Amino acid sequence: MKDDIIDLACDLIRRPSVSPEDQGCQKLIAQRLQKLGFSIEWMPFNDTLNLWAKHGSSSPVVAFSGHTDVVPAGDERLWKYPPFSAQIVDDMLYGRGAADMKGSLAAMVVAAEEYVKARPDHLGTIALLITSDEEAAAKDGTVRVVETLMARGENIDYCLVGEPSSAVALGDVLKNGRRGSMTGNLYIEGIQGHVAYPHLAENPVHNALPFLTELTTYQWDNGNEFFPPTSLQIANIQAGTGSNNVIPGELYVQFNLRYCTEVTDEMIKNTVAEMLQKHGLKYRITWDLSGKPFLTKPGKLVNATVDSLQQIACITPKLETGGGTSDG
Repeated sequence: MKDDIIDLACDLIRRPSVSPEDQGCQKLIAQRLQKLGFSIEWMPFNDTLNLWAKHGSSSPVVAFSGHTDVVPAGDERLWKYPPFSAQIVDDMLYGRGAADMKGSLAAMVVAAEEYVKARPDHLGTIALLITSDEEAAAKDGTVRVVETLMARGENIDYCLVGEPSSAVALGDVLKNGRRGSMTGNLYIEGIQGHVAYPHLAENPVHNALPFLTELTTYQWDNGNEFFPPTSLQIANIQAGTGSNNVIPGELYVQFNLRYCTEVTDEMIKNTVAEMLQKHGLKYRITWDLSGKPFLTKPGKLVNATVDSLQQIACITPKLETGGGTSDG
């Protein structure tokens, strides 16, 4: 089984599937699963390809969720090994997506295959939900597939998301929840002018400083037993023409929140709008919601996963919800 997982992982890594491109990864997986009797359903939305594969037709439905897309490799000359070559050196697999998440995707596919081979008449349904839109917009992937399934009355009872979560040793951290992520793109309007005549201009940077101070020091919540407090970070600020004698006419501020279950995206939007209005700013703002917070409380799925890690990896994982978000 181990060699099969590594071979599949290498095949996937060698396909440069930079989001939202799939580069044939899902077709490769579908062909393998179809040979074992999995039903294959393609769900393309805009530029995103999604695969819904399942074996069985009864409840409960246990699904593996993952993505074939990867982030750009950047300057390939800076890589020790070519990013899409999938080279194994000193028992380490190198390549873009080896960790996030073609390695675990290969493991999930082979696990599903081995289970069906050993139990062809198993109870319930084994399914795989695979998308090529997780690393970028994450709008036409998992969310759209789940919405489609729900609209026709198909529910997923249990789901394992193969995102990398280990800290030091394989299996030492189990993410049983993730914070939500949303980004604000804020434009604050001013009046452009010459720095020698400030009375004829309106500097949006100066005007925005009190608001930005409040925004970055605001206590959104105190977190709870499962999640750390909500965090806001400014990611980008742009203003001016590059000249040292021109007062900018507009300020652009991009900020991101990683928020817990104590607040909602609507609460955040309303609070920011109230702040902007209080400070009398002329503005326009757009929001990108990458994912809402979710939590799987200790129960059947968590307990079964912990038991498996104890038996197979000889490790007891720590339950956490911090770190990055996921479309799961």
